[in-house]
Amino acid sequence: MPSPREIKRAGEVLQRLKTLYPDAPCTLTYSTPVQLLVAVILSAQCTDERVNRVTPLLFQRFPDAAAIAEADLEELMTIIRSTGFYRHKAKNIQATCRILTEKYQGEVPQTMAELLELPGVARKTANVVMAHAFGINSGVTVDTHVKRLCQRLKFTTHTDPVKIERDLMPLIPQPDWENWSIRLIYHGRAVCHARKPQCPQCALADLCPSKSPE
Repeated sequence: MPSPREIKRAGEVLQRLKTLYPDAPCTLTYSTPVQLLVAVILSAQCTDERVNRVTPLLFQRFPDAAAIAEADLEELMTIIRSTGFYRHKAKNIQATCRILTEKYQGEVPQTMAELLELPGVARKTANVVMAHAFGINSGVTVDTHVKRLCQRLKFTTHTDPVKIERDLMPLIPQPDWENWSIRLIYHGRAVCHARKPQCPQCALADLCPSKSPE
């Protein structure tokens, strides 16, 4: 368990992030939980901006689970090609949508266990979908930004996302788990860059053990 001091520091980080990014919606474009699930699967090793260029045509052609389940796989691959790993993603998306259609009447299940049974869905994807589609904080979403920032903030020493998530969950009250993740992502994109973090301009610098000298 983290020390009271670390819990207090994490809480201060969160409060500052809330001030910096008062409105921090999911940056993927979607209209339904199924579309969010598909978009998050596509976002693996791809930017949300790139995914948002692909999904308008994808969801126009195949707006729901049933349509994706029956889609021509080659057409799916063509539409999502620019997101990378498109063959693997297309097969997972179609397999997932077939399960949704056959087992869940075309809807997205609302439990972690059920989501993790779907092809292409790991904890990151499940956490995003549950938080943003259903308002359920089942865990802490760990993407590349959250991983990088929490390592720099010394809230974790792990590299495995599951182990990082276990380190982070006790630091923040459960209702704020997604607030924590989404705002860290915003801060990672805006300030705490992978190659050249903007430490002199960072509002978290005094709380960060890894800050670089000005």
